Amino acid sequence: MTETTRYETDWLTIPDLVELLDEPLGRVRRLIDEDYLVGSRRDGVFKVPAVFLAAGRPLPALRGTIIVLHDAGFDPDETIDWLLTPEQTIGVAPIEALRAGRKSEVRRVAATLA
Repeated sequence: MTETTRYETDWLTIPDLVELLDEPLGRVRRLIDEDYLVGSRRDGVFKVPAVFLAAGRPLPALRGTIIVLHDAGFDPDETIDWLLTPEQTIGVAPIEALRAGRKSEVRRVAATLA
């Protein structure tokens, strides 16, 4: 793999998510608790990569992929890192492939990581 640069993304705080998703705080927390989104502490503040949203909603293909990675033993930081780092077998960062509609391919690769 010649390209190891992580996928560039902005990071959103919980208040950012409340505003962008136009949802109450409790609903935003449930989206995270139920694996529709994944985030971690960055610079001491819980944040979610902005690239995990599409059209003002969590990316539809993201939840199942997060669940596969959690089942493989990935913690939230490892999940985010894997999604944002180019994967040789996919040819791009997994999040880029998910955004392009290649969820089966991404999940197949993620399932081999257990």
